[in-house]
Amino acid sequence: MARVALLSNPQSTGNRSLLPRVRAFCAENHDIFHYEVEHASQIGEALRTIARVRPSILVVNGGDGTVQTTLTELYHGEHFGGTPPPVAVLPNGKTNLIALDLGAVGDPLEALQRIVAIAREDMAPHIVARELIALSNGEPNGRPVLGMFLGGAGLADSMLYCRNKIYPLGLPNGISHLLTLAALLISSLFGIRAAFLPPEPDPISVSVIRQGVLKGTFALLIVTTLHKLLLNWRSLPSAEKGGALQLMLVERRARTLVGAAIASLFGKLGHHKLTGVHVERGDEIVIEGERSSVILDGELFEARKGQPIVLTPTAPVPFLSLAA
Repeated sequence: MARVALLSNPQSTGNRSLLPRVRAFCAENHDIFHYEVEHASQIGEALRTIARVRPSILVVNGGDGTVQTTLTELYHGEHFGGTPPPVAVLPNGKTNLIALDLGAVGDPLEALQRIVAIAREDMAPHIVARELIALSNGEPNGRPVLGMFLGGAGLADSMLYCRNKIYPLGLPNGISHLLTLAALLISSLFGIRAAFLPPEPDPISVSVIRQGVLKGTFALLIVTTLHKLLLNWRSLPSAEKGGALQLMLVERRARTLVGAAIASLFGKLGHHKLTGVHVERGDEIVIEGERSSVILDGELFEARKGQPIVLTPTAPVPFLSLAA
């Protein structure tokens, strides 16, 4: 029985330089079962094979899309008989939000070495539970797509802008994200329209069951089940407000954006009422719009008229935290 199963996607941008080091490390460590896929469509077969070696930990080495597809297939495929191993994520994507939430930062190979060391000891102190976001169109017989971080409204437009116009420049991720943030603030605060800036977001309607409906044009829409949040956003415990899904909406108004930026800077965002900033928790969130994009862990979806996006939480899934 392999202690650690490593699922790698060689097509991931980060793996172009990392994968030779990973292969060499795996060759020297017989506790690791290494499976490589060339495309996301092969992940289901990969998990069926991995289940046969009964690993103690499943490690995902790829970008956001690889992680999202693995979580979806792991949850729906039942390859491990309803008791999947805890999942660890190497910090090898463009944004690394899930890896960051699980305490995996820095060199991905060093994180893998730490995971292997944990697998040889008592793993219990490192196991944490996280709900996943199930995204569907509301049809009862559909197969939801699963992830942990969803961005919509102006944030989704900015993420697409970063992916399509900034990343191709070949700049480091940190600089790329700063340039994207600057472009978002310029277009939102000053109302400037240009081909080199993110587009103006379309109006949307966001419904949180038992909390009400919010309509308007928003600079930011975030839904997540992560514990380490963006923008120094401090979420309230679920027991205080109810629901596993954490929602933040920031209206696209200059005064609101400036206030949110200041609150974020001092770690107050989400804990003090701020006009135009809406923070909620719920167990079902419905996003409607004429044609509004959302991005769930790197994959693009669209809400259209009569075809809303419905978000619900799954039961808790085990993960391996390096921060524990």
